[in-house]
Amino acid sequence: MEVLWQIEGNILLWIQEYVRADWLNPIVNFITNLGNAGWFWLLLLAAMLFFKKTRKTGITGLIAMLIGFIITNVCLKNLVARVRPYEVIEGLEYITKTPSDWSFPSGHSTASMAASVVLFCKLPKKYGVPVLVLGILISLSRLYVGVHYPTDVIVGMLVGWFGAFMAMKIMSKNTANC
Repeated sequence: MEVLWQIEGNILLWIQEYVRADWLNPIVNFITNLGNAGWFWLLLLAAMLFFKKTRKTGITGLIAMLIGFIITNVCLKNLVARVRPYEVIEGLEYITKTPSDWSFPSGHSTASMAASVVLFCKLPKKYGVPVLVLGILISLSRLYVGVHYPTDVIVGMLVGWFGAFMAMKIMSKNTANC
């Protein structure tokens, strides 16, 4: 486990040293802030409830986010209680608001993937693909801003995918079509 933590720390320091740029920081901060408390996804999915054509997709996305929230924010974060990387990795600086909860797994990644996977699967590809790309960008932004380890983001994304497929299965009553 110690070796994994060292590798993850080196990845974050590499991102800080070779990927971060003054001109890019505000762009990535904007992207990462779209995931704060899932507000962007909740607003988008709630708006879909007003239209009969997208109502079922909106409900499915909200269920996916709820499943992800319960697994990530209620259970895993408190069970694992992993401290943020900037608190233990010497020289790592974070460039966004200070998170108030545990690091593992990433709630931004969970919410973003839960919503974006449902939208990718249920909307026409001209909408679904950009939304999925945004979900991935929000997830990866958490590494760039220095507030999550790579495994936090990976597991958050996997929990989000799981939530999406479970929600689609619940809403279709047989299988999760994507």
